[in-house]
Amino acid sequence: MARFKYKMQNILELKMKLEEQQKMALVTARLNLSDEEEKLESLYAQKRKYEEALRESCKNKLNVNAIKLGTSAYESMDYFIGLQKIEVKKAEGKVELEQNKMREAMKERKIQEKLREKAFNVFLKELAAEEAAAVDELVAYKYGSEIYEEEWKLDG
Repeated sequence: MARFKYKMQNILELKMKLEEQQKMALVTARLNLSDEEEKLESLYAQKRKYEEALRESCKNKLNVNAIKLGTSAYESMDYFIGLQKIEVKKAEGKVELEQNKMREAMKERKIQEKLREKAFNVFLKELAAEEAAAVDELVAYKYGSEIYEEEWKLDG
């Protein structure tokens, strides 16, 4: 029996490898986004601590230097939070980009799989046609030899 060999199997395997690499890139991008979001949350927590410390310093006896220092620290957190928000947006953009690449890689792999499936179906049809031709040939040979034997018996 003939064996099916897909001529573009190496391309299909390449598309599968590319899809796997894209999955890994997407996972990395999502982990990076998660890290950036955690950093942002940490900055918000630090800002809340500074705010609480500023309130406490205002409640206690008035220490102008402590209040100025607390206010400065509290306000500087807004700057760092703004920077971190930019990093989070960059990470979100990277995740979106990797998701788009992943969708494209999956689409290309599926196209190759469909082409392979179509080639396999053509192979099966050709194989069935070859088997039918072989059966027809065998039947014709057997039928022809039976007729020849009958003629030989009649002549003999």
